Amino acid sequence: MLHGIFTFVVDTVTGLFAGFLLIRFWMQAQRVRPPSGLAQSIFQLTDWLVRPIRRVVPGFAGYDWASLVAALLVALLSILIDVWMLSQVSIPVILLLAVFKLLQWILYGFMALLILEAVFSWVNPHAPFAPFIRALNDPVLTPLRRVLPSLGGIDFSPLVALIVIQVLNRLLSELLPTLLSL
Repeated sequence: MLHGIFTFVVDTVTGLFAGFLLIRFWMQAQRVRPPSGLAQSIFQLTDWLVRPIRRVVPGFAGYDWASLVAALLVALLSILIDVWMLSQVSIPVILLLAVFKLLQWILYGFMALLILEAVFSWVNPHAPFAPFIRALNDPVLTPLRRVLPSLGGIDFSPLVALIVIQVLNRLLSELLPTLLSL
């Protein structure tokens, strides 16, 4: 029971911190300027880890690779704490689990952004954060909007994107045990 509670706390803290690192990466990749208060919070929370990594892993091709590497390191730390509590596991398995955790966090982040956009569109489409969220979702939704027309003025692309992300998440969950048994 205590292991489950400890794992929950570690997963929650590392997941939230990695979420800030991933949103930092995605904002810079999409060249989206968030509202100043949000940007300041994200950069203050993550600079202590991203800046030293940036000395070793510089930005390239318009991407902030240091933020992505930092998120992977947070996933690795989360897995190491979980594995340390349970048993001995080989380093390749730990690295594989960290990559899978990072991929799941990315999918969860996209789901959260899509849900936020849907809420803004229903409640207040002119809210200060709405254009920021919309800009972060555009790379995911634009290809779907080309294929799927709006029906009766309703845009179903966020719903389709959520379904696709859920399918990808389930594929990851099914793929992991297969890869671990090899």
